[in-house]
Amino acid sequence: MLADAGLRYFLTDGHGILYARPRPRFGSYAPIYTECGVAAFGRDHESSQQVWSSEVGYPGASEYREFYRDLGWDAEYEYIRPYIMPNGQRKNTGVKYHKITGKGLGLSEKSLYDPYWAKEKAAEHAGNFMYNRAQQVEHLHHMMQRPPIIVSPYDAELFGHWWYEGPWFIDYLFRKTWHDQNTYAMTHLADYLQAYPTQQVCRPSQSSWGFRGFHEYWLNETNAWIYPHLHKATERMIELSEREPEDELEWRALNQAARELLLAQSSDWAFIMRTGTMVPYAVRRTKSHLQRFNKIRDEVLAGKIDSGWLEKVEAIDNIFPEVNYRVYRPL
Repeated sequence: MLADAGLRYFLTDGHGILYARPRPRFGSYAPIYTECGVAAFGRDHESSQQVWSSEVGYPGASEYREFYRDLGWDAEYEYIRPYIMPNGQRKNTGVKYHKITGKGLGLSEKSLYDPYWAKEKAAEHAGNFMYNRAQQVEHLHHMMQRPPIIVSPYDAELFGHWWYEGPWFIDYLFRKTWHDQNTYAMTHLADYLQAYPTQQVCRPSQSSWGFRGFHEYWLNETNAWIYPHLHKATERMIELSEREPEDELEWRALNQAARELLLAQSSDWAFIMRTGTMVPYAVRRTKSHLQRFNKIRDEVLAGKIDSGWLEKVEAIDNIFPEVNYRVYRPL
């Protein structure tokens, strides 16, 4: 499917490469080609843990800003009330005056945050990351007798959100990489493939970046009930995609049906059901999108589309404004 879409490479978690068949000679430190010619790069576990983990990685340092303590909860109510309108209920404002301070401390025990020392720690961590990657690359190059590639991808929300100093870290890392070492170079995955086009052909293993690296977080006793409904709705959308609209109203309805299906299929809902947080919301979203999809389908097939209701739904679920329902047509 990726090859048909014109994509030439993609990322997978490290075990997607390590458990490939046959076993890749260079592990996750070189890409592999799938049988259809699309390359797969594996995430490096070592560098991932250093940056991502709040337990063993950089974001848990005591100098960094504490995410969970916020002025919206700390300030006197009469002071903060004008800033948390219209309902006046306490909530996070994004203004945070405290640092992590230490492991195992309660929020009331946090010390005040000092941006100077936080920035110094970000520079120190960037230097440590650079040093570790240089040692890693040098060791791997000796073992492989060819240039390795260290792929270190992260969720974008880590930098500046969960880890407030993350953007400083990135800035320091790129500067230090350029000025302070000559063992490795930053590169683009496409440039690496162009420079080293000969790679092993393997079949990647199933994998995800979720809990334990596979799919159990999205398919378990808390959320398995949604999939028969999603599969049936997908089959029905494929059938609808064969239609040629009689007028603009039917065209809009078919496109809205595609939006509702895409929203129902969002993996966030199954994820929330598994975490146990805001479960009623996730259930309601799943059911409401499926119900809207089925109502649109029934009205299209009956030739009686409720234009007023459709207009309201288009305003509520307005993601992908340029979607074309025909993308569901079989090739």
